[in-house]
Amino acid sequence: MRSGSGLAALLGAVVVATSLFAAPRLTLKSTSVELPYDELAYPEGPGAEVMNANCASCHSASMVLLQPKLSREQWTGIVRKMRDVYRAPVADEDVPAIIDYLASLSPN
Repeated sequence: MRSGSGLAALLGAVVVATSLFAAPRLTLKSTSVELPYDELAYPEGPGAEVMNANCASCHSASMVLLQPKLSREQWTGIVRKMRDVYRAPVADEDVPAIIDYLASLSPN
């Protein structure tokens, strides 16, 4: 009988240990967010079409146009980060036009 009580004790310990380390129950709830509509478009000029095709899907024109005045080097770093870190689907050939457009917003 002793081996049976040892097995029961072991099983009891496993049940207690498992319940102590079990993940708490998580309940997911769906929600929706309504974003404000921004009617402002990127101002016309060289690169505006590329901006609308590549950047407007994530960034409103207002958000971009209200940024502080940045240098070409700073805009280059930001565009590189959007592609490399955030995986923005911007084609290599569009990058120079985007940087030129953004740099033109902040003339030195």
